[in-house]
Amino acid sequence: MDVRRLETLLMLSRLGSMRAVADEMYTTTSTISQQIAALSREAGTPLVEPEGRRVRLTPAGRRLAEHAVTILAALEAARLDLDPAAEPAGTLRVAGFGTAIRRSLMPVAAALAVDHPRVRVHIHEHEPTEALALIASDDIDLALTYDFNLAPAPLDRSVTARPLWSAPWALGVPAADPPTDAPAPEVFTRYRDAEWIVNSRGAADEEVVRTIARMAGFEPLVTHRADSLLLLQDLVVAGLGVGLLPADQPTRPGVRLLPLRDPGPVLRTYAVVRAGRTGWPPLALLLNLLQTVPATS
Repeated sequence: MDVRRLETLLMLSRLGSMRAVADEMYTTTSTISQQIAALSREAGTPLVEPEGRRVRLTPAGRRLAEHAVTILAALEAARLDLDPAAEPAGTLRVAGFGTAIRRSLMPVAAALAVDHPRVRVHIHEHEPTEALALIASDDIDLALTYDFNLAPAPLDRSVTARPLWSAPWALGVPAADPPTDAPAPEVFTRYRDAEWIVNSRGAADEEVVRTIARMAGFEPLVTHRADSLLLLQDLVVAGLGVGLLPADQPTRPGVRLLPLRDPGPVLRTYAVVRAGRTGWPPLALLLNLLQTVPATS
């Protein structure tokens, strides 16, 4: 089968219309239609079928698109092996949580635009569970994820993770509360009757809160859930609860950070890709650049 036609089919499976594929590949819809028709003849079965004024992949087309992912990745790895000095080119689809996008990805994307203009980066904000689901469905090429040392996240063998940076977290409380330098369970004991605020789109920080609270001998009353750390701080200032916040980031007026130790929660970040994909030149370049970015805001 013609490799270019396989690439076209795979792009059609991702973008959903021949017009979108044509725009992405800088060609005409008629050319894309002819390539898919020729690939159908090579496969000996229809790969697309009408759906209103659009088309959709047949079951055979979807299966071939799945095979195309592996075939094209293997071919790209072979090209890299034969020509390691080739200039990287392609579109990288990256999903990650907001802090990692700001700290790590945005500086790298800006550098790529200048130094490697043939590499394009499409950015999507997602929490780790969402980003990993997108990796599994091959809707993105790289996921920027996190877990906590007190709530490690297991990864499927179908993906590979590279550590990036880590950051300690603290307990955000009203600024009027007195400071303390006690072990984390003692700090939590002070707030055993408080309402707690956790993430609304991920369970990692809630697991940390419950782990330390149980060490202190109580179950925390989780009342509020917020995706935004700024909103979490607003809730703290309003006296509506306490919650975990990055210890290395400035806070809004009215919020005090109480350090946590013994144990101290540490957020750990990762660049996650599907196994066998790290040899693709644009992705290899991005991974290497991400590991050079310091963990600063």
